[in-house]
Amino acid sequence: MHLARRSARISLFTCLSLTSAAAYAEDTSTQTQPAKNWTDEGWHVVVGAGAADLPRYPGSSSRRSVVVPVLSATYGRYFLGGVPGSGSPAGLGFYLHQDSEWRVGMSFAYDFVQPRKESDDARLRGLGDVKRTAHATVFASYTAGWLTVRGNVASDIAGNHQGTTASLELEGKYRVTDKLTLQAGPGVTWANSQYNQAFFGVDATQSLRSGYAVYTPKSGIQLLRFSIGADYRISDHWSAGVRAAAAQLQGDAADSPIVEKKMQNIYSVYTFYRF
Repeated sequence: MHLARRSARISLFTCLSLTSAAAYAEDTSTQTQPAKNWTDEGWHVVVGAGAADLPRYPGSSSRRSVVVPVLSATYGRYFLGGVPGSGSPAGLGFYLHQDSEWRVGMSFAYDFVQPRKESDDARLRGLGDVKRTAHATVFASYTAGWLTVRGNVASDIAGNHQGTTASLELEGKYRVTDKLTLQAGPGVTWANSQYNQAFFGVDATQSLRSGYAVYTPKSGIQLLRFSIGADYRISDHWSAGVRAAAAQLQGDAADSPIVEKKMQNIYSVYTFYRF
């Protein structure tokens, strides 16, 4: 399988596979810091790289491998990169509240690469590209012992008609040793009609160009998934991890004429250095 030597096109599916590394990095670099005295926390920086094997586009039966950077940097209440529940592997944002149980914040991100190109697959010919856009996300998480509940709502704020998604996930963690941690849990993503139209719909113009019948998906549950993973602390600075997610398209997204396969499994590995 071809291993891409440029950044992956960022989509919901890429986010699912790649936020894990930055999220884990951000968790481990801030979890011991005072939650309310933002100015005393200083810089906490994580850099690394990850690789993922995922569908060529949402709904594709063919696959591709991609390599992307892993970045997480925090200073007080502000952060750059991926954080747990933020919905983006690379964003700029801040915490509205953070303590030993709750994290609530906002992030802003831009698609530095194209979310989807017509040239990605022959099945997309005539549908045109999905443009880059900017997203605003509100996210929150609650941790009680070994269980974390995370949720986020993300919207296109650049007027490119890519709508809104909302995600909820549960994650259970089990610390096998001081170095090895296992995690697993289910997740669900809802998307409004505008988002589904951008990624799964076929309008009149696209119909004429592609030969597909006009298809106008509605809002609804778009994706169900179950993820498992493991993180290993190699040393005080180095860590590595793996993730696998069984994700299945649902509802109108799954019934789109561009969807070849509803099951969209994702696999990723990563390593990073914590300063």
